[in-house]
Amino acid sequence: MESLQFLMGGFAVALQPTNLMFAVIGCLLGTLLGVLPGIGSTAGTAILIPITFVLEPTPAIIMLAAIYYGAMYGGTITSVLVNTPGEASAAITCIEGYQMAKRGRAGAALCIAAIGSFIGGTVATMGLVLVALPLTSLALKFGPPEFFALMVLGLSLVTGLAAKSMTRALMSALFGLLVSMVGIDPALGAPRFTFGLIELLDGINFVPVVMGIFGVSEILLNAESEARLVFDAKMSSLMPTFQDLKDSALPIARGTLIGFFLGLIPGVGAVVPTFMSYAVEKKVSKHPEKFGSGVIQGVAGPETANNAYGNAALIPLFTLGIPGSPTIAILMGAFMMNGLTPGPTLFKEHGDFVWAVIASLYIGNLILVILNLPLIPMWVAILKVPYAVLFGLILGFCVLGSYSLNNRLFDVGVMTAFGILGYLFKKLDIPLAPMVLTLILGPLMERGLRESLTISRGDFSIFFQRPIALGLLALASLIVLISTFQAVSQLRGGDSEL
Repeated sequence: MESLQFLMGGFAVALQPTNLMFAVIGCLLGTLLGVLPGIGSTAGTAILIPITFVLEPTPAIIMLAAIYYGAMYGGTITSVLVNTPGEASAAITCIEGYQMAKRGRAGAALCIAAIGSFIGGTVATMGLVLVALPLTSLALKFGPPEFFALMVLGLSLVTGLAAKSMTRALMSALFGLLVSMVGIDPALGAPRFTFGLIELLDGINFVPVVMGIFGVSEILLNAESEARLVFDAKMSSLMPTFQDLKDSALPIARGTLIGFFLGLIPGVGAVVPTFMSYAVEKKVSKHPEKFGSGVIQGVAGPETANNAYGNAALIPLFTLGIPGSPTIAILMGAFMMNGLTPGPTLFKEHGDFVWAVIASLYIGNLILVILNLPLIPMWVAILKVPYAVLFGLILGFCVLGSYSLNNRLFDVGVMTAFGILGYLFKKLDIPLAPMVLTLILGPLMERGLRESLTISRGDFSIFFQRPIALGLLALASLIVLISTFQAVSQLRGGDSEL
């Protein structure tokens, strides 16, 4: 009850005209940065920090936080419209959102994404107010063994991302794991699979990869066709139907839980919850074979998980001073530059400030909905641009986004190579999602395994002596067994290819 009283005081501060203006500016800038492929919330927040130097701490942090969650929604727009994720966490939305756009349902996809993002962000902020300290205490129990088990659980969901062939899905997943191992060995500090290239010492950056396999590959597929791609985006299809809302209700609820829980665990990253949510939705669906053809559940769940994660990731920052992602680390730096130290003393020493920022999260999520729902017809109008023009714009944004990561042409080459690879995968009907999932989870899982075995001096029993790790591994094993049984049953029934 005391928290709610503090929150009301925070709203009084956040709703002051100056703070409200900077929340609107932050949402607009964040959405724009999310739309531009390759920039995203991390780089965008870092780039725009200097403009907050002349501001007071409260409006400065409110604007930077708005940029952060605004970029998360902005990344959805290009994922749906042109199959190019503006933000890495929106990569999975390409699979279903783009197919919906091709069927003239881009407006419905964007609308459901906005609604899901609002619900996920709002519920996560409520959690920040009500249960931040207890849930963060639970997250602190996640040591390397629990983190490894969580990544194994995520990896087990690869079976849920299989399309027609489990074999092809596993091939895609293994390739992603192989790519994730490029760089410096985390234990020995020696180069691994770098072939003497200095640029590969830091590994292969995720952003050029996803822009290549989703954006460039789609350009290549459409360029080989005599009939240029034209979307029929009628005004009547801009809003979701009642059935869309009904189908999206449970995915939004599940996405909220997944994003909120993973947001409490530092180091997970915003991409993991979206892929987990997509895999879960395909797993629980009565018609998993329809995924990949424009299923709205595949947009609603991941987009909700994305924003739920974004707001929940602020809980460890506010209560413990632990940044859970690169963007949160940049926000933490902005706190420090304004003379504020995130952690247990923040609520006591700067209560008015922190409750104003928390209240601004509610306001910011509402601003995003108010701004973006009316703009959906404008975004969908992009689909009416002649494909020859759209082709050049998409490719230009991809090149600009890849180059801007590290200001080097090597990343553009990586994007091009994976674009060709993605084109070949699509021609061979090999699913891309398993490769992307393992590319994300591979380094995290390896780090958790190495650290766990270092703690236990090579004894694997550490994973079975800790209840949380054992429970997660048991759940992962159950998912694999059920998926294997289903695959064998379908094979015997002649319904699918192994």
